[in-house]
Formats: sequence, structure tokens, C-alpha cells
Amino acid sequence: MADDLLPDPLPDNPLPLFKAWFEHATAKPTQPNPDAMVLASVGENGAPSARVVLCKRIDADAGYVVFFTNYDSRKGKELTHRPRAAAVFHWDHLHRQIRIEGPVVRSPEVESDGYFATRALTSRIGAWASHQSEPLASRGELIKRAAATALRHGLALGATEGFIPRPPHWGGFRLWIDKIELWSEGAFRIHDRAVWTRDLAPHQPSGFEPGPWRATRLNP
Repeated sequence: MADDLLPDPLPDNPLPLFKAWFEHATAKPTQPNPDAMVLASVGENGAPSARVVLCKRIDADAGYVVFFTNYDSRKGKELTHRPRAAAVFHWDHLHRQIRIEGPVVRSPEVESDGYFATRALTSRIGAWASHQSEPLASRGELIKRAAATALRHGLALGATEGFIPRPPHWGGFRLWIDKIELWSEGAFRIHDRAVWTRDLAPHQPSGFEPGPWRATRLNP
């Protein structure tokens, strides 16, 4: 069972608790990949799709999470055409789960540039070489593109140091949270579950003006 159940009464703002749970999961060596979250988007035909991405930042003050991807990938295109998503963190070793939903906007370029510069050189080469989600004739073709990308920047494919700029088709998304659900396992399968919702008004290209949270405890 989880170390702690949800507070009673519920806090007015769930985001500090969300961040505390995330930091607790990150600090636990028994919990693999604590930053992994299942991200769901919807295509133009209304069909949902889901995949695992890594949460690279939680801004608990503003109320959004950040992840990075190829904007030309399936998820990138879906989030561009239908800019709303849902995500789930599941920490089985800690018996906790967090679900979030909300609108999605692209990160400011400075945020994308900053994170891209911290990635391993092989990952930066791959971001240029891979036409993510597109058909590939063979793995050899991808390796050739990666080698050509490295050479174009004056590097060998196996190099570990060097400068490669961020490609324009790669960057971050911010998922602004207007709904969050926290779940904690309880004894005798009497689990603890609550949901918070709020309104978000568009405020700037990559942000929103949030309204107050509304909290409701749910049957598990």
C-alpha cells in the first residue's frame, strides 16, 4: 500500500501534492522510470492513440508538465491538430497513480533549445536523422542518414562530443493541467481517489490564466 493516503480534507491546490508524489517516486530506487507517463492524443479521424513519453519538468506553480518529441511524428501532428491530451503516471511499487488532462501548447523555443543541448550527442543526431513515425525501408537506411547527419556537422557517427543545433521539427510541448486525479491504494481494496478541475483561459502563446481548483473525492 502507499505510504500515505490523500489528505482529509482535500487540499485546495493538488499540484504541490502531485509534485511531492513525483519527487518521492524519483527518490525511490525500487521505482523504475518514475518520469515515464502514458500520453494519449486524438487523430483527425477521432481515433485515440497512446504511447510512453518522459516528463522532463513539472511546473507546479503554473500547472503544466513538459515533454519533448518530434513535431512531425504521429503524436506531434495529432497534438498540433487537436491540442488536448491526457497522461497517466503509474508507480506500481508505490501503489499510486496520477491522471492529468488539459490543453497542449508548444514550448517556447528557448526551452526546447535548452533541453536539446543537454541530450547525448547520439540522441541529437537521431533527432535529425529519424523521420519519426514515417515508413522506413530498412534499418541500414536510418544508419546511413545518421552517419550523413554526423558528417554534415563535422562529426563521426560514434563521436561523443560536438555541437549539433536543435532541428526545427523537434521540441517541447506543455500539457497544461485542467483536470488531475490522484489515486492511492488502500487496505482491503478500499482505495483513496480524488479529482480536481479548473478553468484555463488563454493568456499567451504558451500559457493560460488559471481559475480556482474544484476538488471532489471519488469512489475508488
